[in-house]
Amino acid sequence: MKHRIVFLERDSIRARLRRPDFPHAWEEYPLTVPEEIYRRIKDATIVITNKVVLKGELLERLPNLQLIAGAATGADNIDLDWCRSHGVVVSNIRGYAGHTVPEHVLMLILALRRQLLAYRADVQAGKWQAAATFCIFDHQIRDLHASTLGLFGSGSLGQGVARLGEAFGMRVLWGERKGAATVRPGYVAFQSLIEEADVVSLHCPLNAQTRGMIGVREMDLLKPGAVLINTARGGLVDEVALATALKSGRIAAGFDVLSREPPLEGNPLLDGELLALPNFILTPHVGWASDTAMQILADQLIDNIEAFAKGAPKNRLA
Repeated sequence: MKHRIVFLERDSIRARLRRPDFPHAWEEYPLTVPEEIYRRIKDATIVITNKVVLKGELLERLPNLQLIAGAATGADNIDLDWCRSHGVVVSNIRGYAGHTVPEHVLMLILALRRQLLAYRADVQAGKWQAAATFCIFDHQIRDLHASTLGLFGSGSLGQGVARLGEAFGMRVLWGERKGAATVRPGYVAFQSLIEEADVVSLHCPLNAQTRGMIGVREMDLLKPGAVLINTARGGLVDEVALATALKSGRIAAGFDVLSREPPLEGNPLLDGELLALPNFILTPHVGWASDTAMQILADQLIDNIEAFAKGAPKNRLA
């Protein structure tokens, strides 16, 4: 059969995208808003989505749908249970960001531990130029060496961060799931990691078990001066609680994600006072987006579609 392929968010990938090597009709849109989804995919056999939400009540109106090809690793925007029960295959992208996201994480950690923003602001304000000595010591600098890096999520991204942390001489701890009845070998209890780590970095999927895993209580348990990093999903952290903790100056945080993206209706972490603080760095979900990583993603996306067409789907979630 000739597949009809619809890519709902071509502008979400800045990379060359070859066409699949089987007979097909290809249709793509720069972006797709909710009211446009059904009209664009009602006759599709293959739908490519990055962040467009595809839930059961919509999918049941698509009789020709055979494959949803996710153009990302996370799939919380796709109704996987519905797809499994109705024989619709779902694939995702894996392993493409194994270098770029860990590098982004280390950038955030280094900038916050070594007070990059604070010292840059001092130079801009003329404090160094007016100093009586050759340097200024206004902000405490903490080395990564001999500090403790706590990681939640031991997939390829967590492993990549662990390797870089170890290269800097950090001690790496792997955190058990919140609320787990037992602690797996090689892991430490959730609360113990929160209390012990100098840096906590999140690399978990967003689901019912992980949503809000870092809240008011966890903020209070973090060491004074601890750094919280989130390059995974914004919903993992209570953003109001984080904003309060950051304004108190007790902890630092580097985030690349928010609970809703783009944050058209605002977000507690976009408060102007907060963004001006030297203990907080927020980047616009670009940790994954190196040129190399995006090309790997684009190539793997088409590989997944071609594998499905040959009857041997790979990277299956459903």
